[in-house]
Amino acid sequence: MASSRTVDPAELRAAIAAISPWLSGSGPEPARPELASAVRLSLRTLAGDAPGKSVEVRVPPFAAVQCVEGLRHTRGTPPNVVETDPRTWLELATGLLGWAEAVESGRVTASGSRADLARYLPQVKLR
Repeated sequence: MASSRTVDPAELRAAIAAISPWLSGSGPEPARPELASAVRLSLRTLAGDAPGKSVEVRVPPFAAVQCVEGLRHTRGTPPNVVETDPRTWLELATGLLGWAEAVESGRVTASGSRADLARYLPQVKLR
């Protein structure tokens, strides 16, 4: 699990800025450390914005966090899981992709009654 310590908003914006040309389709794929940093910082921001342990958000291979108030999950597969790839997560985190569109298109799998993260996104606007 990623750390839940508070994220400096400037640090998040810098990490997103480093990969934004790739997200917008005008630049090459970022180096793995840049991509990992943007994913981890944005997931930690989500955990800070939606504290709790009822939903697990997974963005393999970089990180997973638990968030959203509700019944705490302690063992096995949680009942509320969101999983996606790094690019899709960062498109959601930056407002380049909407939650409903991502779920409907299958780019995000979301199971459970608390797995709708739309109210917590975007975190940083690129548009």
